[in-house]
Amino acid sequence: MEMTYYGHGTAAERWERARQFFDAKEYATAARILADLADEVPEQVAPRLLLARAYYHSAQLLRAEAELRTVIGLDPVEQYARLLLGRTLERQGRDADAAPHLRMAAALSGDFADV
Repeated sequence: MEMTYYGHGTAAERWERARQFFDAKEYATAARILADLADEVPEQVAPRLLLARAYYHSAQLLRAEAELRTVIGLDPVEQYARLLLGRTLERQGRDADAAPHLRMAAALSGDFADV
């Protein structure tokens, strides 16, 4: 990453900056900030999940998939990560791979009609 103000400040300041870029739909910029932040706190789900969302929305699907698999490894019942992984796999044309994650997301949300 080139040296910009994106990477400066405390973890909390960078988290807030990343959320602001994400909320402004500047997903690639948010991802640049979040990638380093997620590596600094690898045990935390929130930065990695937001990073995955930023990758998804900026069509960096392989990166989104990798981050989502890491999130699920940290928290196997993270419903939104399951849903987003399913959607990410669908966008890659991998419907068969997506199906179990979408079923699990539906079950975790209590939406058994879709299971």
